[in-house]
Amino acid sequence: MSNEVAPRLRSMPTEEERILWAELRKRRVAGLRFRRQHPIGPYTVDFVCLERRFIVEVDGVQHGEPAKSVKDAHRTAWLESRGYCVFRAWNWEIRENLEGVITSMLGELGLLSAAEVTPHPDPPPQGGREGR
Repeated sequence: MSNEVAPRLRSMPTEEERILWAELRKRRVAGLRFRRQHPIGPYTVDFVCLERRFIVEVDGVQHGEPAKSVKDAHRTAWLESRGYCVFRAWNWEIRENLEGVITSMLGELGLLSAAEVTPHPDPPPQGGREGR
């Protein structure tokens, strides 16, 4: 099913996915190759670096809702059980602090020293500043 969904999702990215993709494409982040809207098992992930088994998910306000949070937790657990690291960024973070998101990603990947990394903030409850 994911193989059928991925092309449709690639043709309709959110604004935040477009912004992040502009940074991730063409190996602009640490020389890593990312794919977008890539199927993995029953899921289609927003971005993945297959070489590092590193997934980036871009979350909108709906991901703060309890039912969606439970689904996201199951999805993350399934992906992690297959050896992937799942990194989540909120839409507002990408719009307001793209550099911080990229820095946090590099920290998660172990490509920066602890002194260079600002900790990735915990996701705000109920979508937090999404409404700004």
